Amino acid sequence: MAATTTNSLHRHHSLPRLLPHPTNTSTAHPTFLKPPHLTHTATVTSLISHPVPKTKSFRAVFSSSSASTAAVSAEASSTSLDLLATHLAAQDFRQADEETRRLLIALAGEAAVKRGYVYFSEVQFINSSDLKAIDDLWLKHSNNKFGYSVQKGVWEKSTRDFTTFFIRVGWMKKLDTEVTQYIYRAFPNEFTWELTPETPVGHLPLTNALRGTQLLNCVLNHPAFDDVEGKADEDDVKKALLAGTSKPLSKRVVKSDYTF
Repeated sequence: MAATTTNSLHRHHSLPRLLPHPTNTSTAHPTFLKPPHLTHTATVTSLISHPVPKTKSFRAVFSSSSASTAAVSAEASSTSLDLLATHLAAQDFRQADEETRRLLIALAGEAAVKRGYVYFSEVQFINSSDLKAIDDLWLKHSNNKFGYSVQKGVWEKSTRDFTTFFIRVGWMKKLDTEVTQYIYRAFPNEFTWELTPETPVGHLPLTNALRGTQLLNCVLNHPAFDDVEGKADEDDVKKALLAGTSKPLSKRVVKSDYTF
């Protein structure tokens, strides 16, 4: 479900990779390898028969250096926040959500990029500064209504109960039935992509929970958001969401998973 990246919350959310230094592909100068028993004549013959390919060696090193530079440039481009900032500044939250998902994949590492989505165990590899930079852009362009830090606060206020959290941020909706029941919204049409007074706090960005809540749990528990607090108000949640039934909230969810 789910960046200055689900049909996944995503299809679904990189430590900087150390690039190998270019290696000199030229063969070592025979003089430096001359065994003690070889004569001067043998050495000269070796040099004549196997001249040092100076031009070839230079080209090989230059080619390797160019490839390394291109790799660094490509990686920097893939994790640039410029596109996310552009989408958010234009209030295009649908595209900003997609870009956030893509950024999380890129930042999580090469394996996540090849796979096309992030494992919960890879969230730890995302630098706090990168995750906070993404969050800051969402905060800036939503009047502090959207962002991971906002979601962390809502989650804390929901006593870290994900079902309650999903309802409060508007990822689930109440069914029009006699018995109070909730169902996950259909992606993308049933989500809100505009910033209005009615848009639930923490509604965006989405995080893919198709495979469970472990990914979202790791994002909200990331060190980047350690300073976020939210006073639990379980009584208010129960009054607002559980009125008229004694059945536990978690038992009143119609679907066991969702596809955004």
